[in-house]
Amino acid sequence: MSFLTFLRDNARWIAGGFLLTFFSSYGQTFFIALSAGDIRAEYGLSHGQWGMLYMLATLASALTLPKFGQIVDRWSAHTVTLIIVPVLALACVMMALSQHILLLVITIYLLRLFGQGMMSQNAFTAVGRWFAAQRGKALSVTAIGVNAGEALFPTLFVFAAIAIGWRNSWLLVAASLIVIALPLISSLVAVERAPRSSEEGGQLPAVRDWTRGEALRDPYFYLILLGVMAPGFIGTTVFFHQVYLVELRGWSIEVFATTFMLSSTLTVISALIAGGLVDRYSAVRLLPAFLIPLGIACLILSAVEAQWSAFAFMGFMGLSYGVSSTLFGALWPEVYGTRYLGAIRAVTVAIMVFATAMGPGITGFLIDLGVPYPLQIGAMGIYCFCASVLMYFVSRGLTARSLQASRASATPQP
Repeated sequence: MSFLTFLRDNARWIAGGFLLTFFSSYGQTFFIALSAGDIRAEYGLSHGQWGMLYMLATLASALTLPKFGQIVDRWSAHTVTLIIVPVLALACVMMALSQHILLLVITIYLLRLFGQGMMSQNAFTAVGRWFAAQRGKALSVTAIGVNAGEALFPTLFVFAAIAIGWRNSWLLVAASLIVIALPLISSLVAVERAPRSSEEGGQLPAVRDWTRGEALRDPYFYLILLGVMAPGFIGTTVFFHQVYLVELRGWSIEVFATTFMLSSTLTVISALIAGGLVDRYSAVRLLPAFLIPLGIACLILSAVEAQWSAFAFMGFMGLSYGVSSTLFGALWPEVYGTRYLGAIRAVTVAIMVFATAMGPGITGFLIDLGVPYPLQIGAMGIYCFCASVLMYFVSRGLTARSLQASRASATPQP
């Protein structure tokens, strides 16, 4: 089955997952950070204070997600969409109208929980269940929704803020969720898709369905997270402090905004390639390689002050982001099955949100202490290379465990 044929035959489900991640952009750090300078100015916050506030609100959303995120195991993707999109729109309205620091914290909490958290949770859990043999391809298209948002929304928001102000721009964001996102997504995901265990061009490895408790007792679960958390931690940190980085380097913020287009383009390309590789080789086998471009990106951004380093960073980061976004969707059902996928994913997404919360908070605190920001970025690059070595052994261990389980299931019982 060709990729275009696959997209044609499954257009409604692929489009539904794509739009969920596309509109999750409004709760992603790269989008919220576009208002960071205005927020700090109006509320009188330092880099460290803003980072700490953002971290606390995000941590609260991460603590909520493991429990609330289980609704995707109980209700359909359509029902969940009807709940989370209006709440996300409400959070955008609150951002536009907030005048008090406490309301700002609640606003960030809701944006993170229902934007980055539940919109992605709904998309990846639904698509992970709807597809089997072609899961990699389906998830790769779903994953690039947020990258399409990265390519489109920053530029639109910057120009909208110049024209009508940053607060009114958030009102436009809320309107787009109610007028465009809600009716489109809810209609697309209204019909469930039955997964097929065998389709032309793909294989479905046999795997038992682990409960969330079993997954949390599995050492490999935490070792995997040491790798898959890195892109979110690093990307969020750089996006959150993008205004500070631009000021530090003496760059143009308008030029820096254009680097998102490069990152998003390469992310889309690498995600689609990764989808095919996942279907052919498995997500587990791709684990050792996906952090290497991100490590290179961090070292370049740390060492080079010229503005071209921003383009190099975004380009290499896009390569890692594309593969990691597909991996993050395909890895968990591949390793732990689909029966309790929502509950397991709720924990992994919560930990990812936790990582994205810690990045801005820790780096903002270190900036206030006088630790050079480029030095911090360089340390992140070194971590990527160390984690890649760890992922090599994790990949080998998971592959061996899968083969052992397959042999055991194939052995006749006396």
